[in-house]
Amino acid sequence: MAIIKVVCGIIFKDDLVLICRRKPEKSLGGYWEFPGGKIEGTESYEDSLTRELMEELNLKVNIKKHFFNTVHHYEKITIELISFICETNNAVVGSTDHDMLEWVKIEDLLNLKLAPADIPIAKELIGEFHAPFDGEE
Repeated sequence: MAIIKVVCGIIFKDDLVLICRRKPEKSLGGYWEFPGGKIEGTESYEDSLTRELMEELNLKVNIKKHFFNTVHHYEKITIELISFICETNNAVVGSTDHDMLEWVKIEDLLNLKLAPADIPIAKELIGEFHAPFDGEE
């Protein structure tokens, strides 16, 4: 079975992360995810992410760096989810693929019903951004 490559953005604004809930009629309807989508043709990961965020959210982001990849086997497909840390100063007003958008604290990500492929990325994010600082507060 071929692995479908999908990119997603971990989009920061004011120390919060954008998370989106899939519309009920879509596959994984009701699950929350980091926004993004499938890579088309010979697109680079970054070009694909830029295009998907414009198509779905009408959102322009600054892609800072590659973050984490994970492979997840769903019932009928296998995806490799490739995540990037992004920043934006723009507002998000709606989505073509999602019925809700939320800006959440990193530590609150696992309180949401995340899509299974997004859970390892959320865990990695929580570990990286909330590691102890040698006793400093």
